[in-house]
Amino acid sequence: MTTTMKAAVVETQNGAFRITDVARPQPAPGQVLVRILASGVNPLDTKIRAGAAAHARHPLPAILGLDMAGVVEAVGPGVTAFRPGDEVYGMTGGVGGLQGSLAQYAAVDADLLALTPANLTMREAAALPLVAITAWEGLVDRAKMRPGQTLLVQGGAGGVGHMAVQIGRALGARVYATASAEDAEYVRSLDATPIDYATETVADYVGRLTGGKGFELVYDTNGGAVLDASFQAVARFGHVVSALGWGSHALAPLSFKGATYSGVFTLAPLLTGVDRAHHGEILTQVTTLVEAGKLLPRLDPRTYTLDSVAEAHTAITDRSAKGKIVVSIA
Repeated sequence: MTTTMKAAVVETQNGAFRITDVARPQPAPGQVLVRILASGVNPLDTKIRAGAAAHARHPLPAILGLDMAGVVEAVGPGVTAFRPGDEVYGMTGGVGGLQGSLAQYAAVDADLLALTPANLTMREAAALPLVAITAWEGLVDRAKMRPGQTLLVQGGAGGVGHMAVQIGRALGARVYATASAEDAEYVRSLDATPIDYATETVADYVGRLTGGKGFELVYDTNGGAVLDASFQAVARFGHVVSALGWGSHALAPLSFKGATYSGVFTLAPLLTGVDRAHHGEILTQVTTLVEAGKLLPRLDPRTYTLDSVAEAHTAITDRSAKGKIVVSIA
């Protein structure tokens, strides 16, 4: 058995990736050793690398990469849910000092994992964990979404957004989504109604689509001014959820309508160690939706490897990505 593995290591803020040999980890009690086949790249990964994510500190030098998919190589003491050969995926590291997925192997908490959907490639599976968990936590855990409700997703073609649209539809909501004009057809393909945020005001689309009543649920994936717009768009006694609600906002629009607000902080189980099993449970539900044909990640068609991981990060920062960026791990 080899004792080393290839990994992409970042040593300084905004530093280059150095492909090097590092010690191959061994699974501790409660952990699974995964041979990583694909690593999903999120905008948060680029912010962690740049030192621009105070909420997601990752001491350098470090191996980045929040999301992964791969094959169980070995299990540590006490692990009964998985066995060698199982194909698994999860959001397992790359933050808080936990080894990320830009490496050939990782020893990860078994609670964070689920079996990959049988109808997805490893690249597709690796694109799902962070965005799917974030969407699920907002709609199901926070907003308690019910069939028949009206749901507005702010940024419906983005990473979290396209998951929220599909999960909303799968769970019976009537879904509307703001998007650019070029993404309107994609939003329609998800069985949602697109709204061109560049040409229509909040008051206009609330009036046109809801008769001025507003949307029962609003999921904001942008924060800032878009979260303020979400407060304007929500219905009386409605609920607004945000994955980026970190600024200062006037609550009067919510208060006057008796509406409520919830924040989503998907990294909390990784950073605190609390409720990690819930992430595995969510991904098990996600696998069910994917295998039922109700959920599919949108992948950028470009392919990357450990040797070209810097280009994968650039595809995020230059905003050229059309879908999730995934790095294949040889």
